[in-house]
Amino acid sequence: MSPRMHGKTVIVTGAGAIADGMSNGRAAALLYAREGARVLAVDRNLASAEQTCAMIREEGGQCEAHATDVAHSAEVQCMVAAAMDYFGRIDVLHNNVGIAETGGPVEASEESWNRLVAVNQTSLFLTCKFTLPVMEQQRSGVIVNIASVAAQRWLGFPYVAYTATKAAVIALTQNVAAQYAAAGIRANCVSPGLMDTPMVRASLTASYGGNIDSMLDTRHSQCPMGFMGDAWDVANAALFLASDQARYITGINLVVDGGLMLKCA
Repeated sequence: MSPRMHGKTVIVTGAGAIADGMSNGRAAALLYAREGARVLAVDRNLASAEQTCAMIREEGGQCEAHATDVAHSAEVQCMVAAAMDYFGRIDVLHNNVGIAETGGPVEASEESWNRLVAVNQTSLFLTCKFTLPVMEQQRSGVIVNIASVAAQRWLGFPYVAYTATKAAVIALTQNVAAQYAAAGIRANCVSPGLMDTPMVRASLTASYGGNIDSMLDTRHSQCPMGFMGDAWDVANAALFLASDQARYITGINLVVDGGLMLKCA
């Protein structure tokens, strides 16, 4: 059987990692490459994107690294142009960029709100805006957006900008799926639950009293399966949605949460 992504080109935004460990974006880039894709590893931090690229090349895969702040239109246009220059087509756009900051409407600053809207929400608008014409000309393409169960569930602390922007990701995805289905383009979401990733450890530990071990224990115990997922769980779900195995699936929100959303308390 041929690798699931053989001959396809994939853009992965947020393909680096903010700290040691395996981020969702890095795992996705590695997995796409292992399945035969040519990957453009995109991150605002070029050194981190290059690290992901080096990992892929060490395994014999094809990858190029590119620095892009996806909250800025001109940089996104350059990213799409770079993908076309390197590979000549774009088969999959995997939108993984996201940041998390806590606080409710009173506690969160306007600056924090605007920052999360720009990074978590506007970035998807821009990447879709400049990638969809390429896919439409090809008459094929797939968009995979990473949302969160926080868009639909209270996770134990105020998280208003993050939850609002992740809800917007789901709505944007469904809108794109409906508009572009007849053009041969699919769009789907993955909504991770409580995951153990570098971003979670860096941004949420303070919300659990500042003790990382206590945070991990608490989050493990919240999951019906008894443990948090990791970046590979998210990447495997994304790979399925990006592959031809999901050729008749569009507009869905695939929850990857170990049963978390089954709970009401």
